[in-house]
Amino acid sequence: MRRIIVLGSTGSIGTQALDVIRANPRRFELVGLAAGSNSEMLAAQAAQFQVDATALGADEAEQLVRDVEADVVLNAITGSIGLGSTLAALKAGRTLALANKESLIVGGDLVLAAAAPGQIVPVDSEHSALAQALLAGTHAEVRRLVVTASGGPFRGRSRSELTDVTPAEALAHPTWDMGRMVTTNSATLVNKGLEVIEAHLLFDVAYDDIEVVVHPQSIVHSMVEFIDGSTIAQASPPDMRLPISLGLDWPNRIGGVGRPLDWTSATSWTFEPLDSAAFPSVALAKAVGRAGGTFPAVYNAANEQAVDAFHEGRLSFLGIVDTIARVVDAHEAPDALNVETLAAAESWARTTADRMIAAA
Repeated sequence: MRRIIVLGSTGSIGTQALDVIRANPRRFELVGLAAGSNSEMLAAQAAQFQVDATALGADEAEQLVRDVEADVVLNAITGSIGLGSTLAALKAGRTLALANKESLIVGGDLVLAAAAPGQIVPVDSEHSALAQALLAGTHAEVRRLVVTASGGPFRGRSRSELTDVTPAEALAHPTWDMGRMVTTNSATLVNKGLEVIEAHLLFDVAYDDIEVVVHPQSIVHSMVEFIDGSTIAQASPPDMRLPISLGLDWPNRIGGVGRPLDWTSATSWTFEPLDSAAFPSVALAKAVGRAGGTFPAVYNAANEQAVDAFHEGRLSFLGIVDTIARVVDAHEAPDALNVETLAAAESWARTTADRMIAAA
């Protein structure tokens, strides 16, 4: 039986993780819960699962990870504020089931240096798919990673057709039910840019060998192409409980956690090239990833400020990625990379983004 701590337990990933744990009482024991601010829901979860160890806020979550004995920490905190908990879980020797992609992207080499081989298990559906497909060959046999994207609510629109889109339209994702930040990131494809950086860090594949392809059905969650021309894809209906379950008990599979595809009905899957003119966020993310250091932290922080401004009516939809690009272009990397310089770079990026947005 694996002892589990769930960070971000009141969010979408956290609540679905509790569904998986609840359905498998002989496989998992929930020993800790942490939420950002929803104390009422956190208390209800703790009572239902009879968990005494709870935390509210990022600092308390980090302390919980240090203090509570566990085998697996599921980090489903939203945003780079989850970095402290990621580093704490790795330092404590826990398996890190990572749904908080921002902590890896922002932490970069700091997180990789703290992790033992195999200690980080991805929970994002795309990276879980890649991890599963990579079992089909060795690292030396990989030609490229193909990360799929639904295309979001604005798939097929040109850049000029995105000028006047509203926050409500941006939140109308065609296949996934997610929070405001992640859903907006899917509309701008910033989320896919972050996932490209994450894939590079997780699987040590060059940015030139990571490709994004638009797959609106969200059935094929990602693919690995090997040097012999074979492509291995992981396919399943869009349901996060499957990658969550693998994150909690990697590499073991849990029966009945997700529904299978229906092969008795006619269906079509389509794949389209990414329109980088309408959605420049992926190319920008690759450039940021290659630059390394504090640049991914700046990309992520500027995006968070821009998304908030968009939903508050202070910035246009196209202004989100335009603002990120301007902030990244103005950034000067520090000489050293550590927690302090990362925090300083993030603070600078947020302040700079806010100033640029206000002046626009």
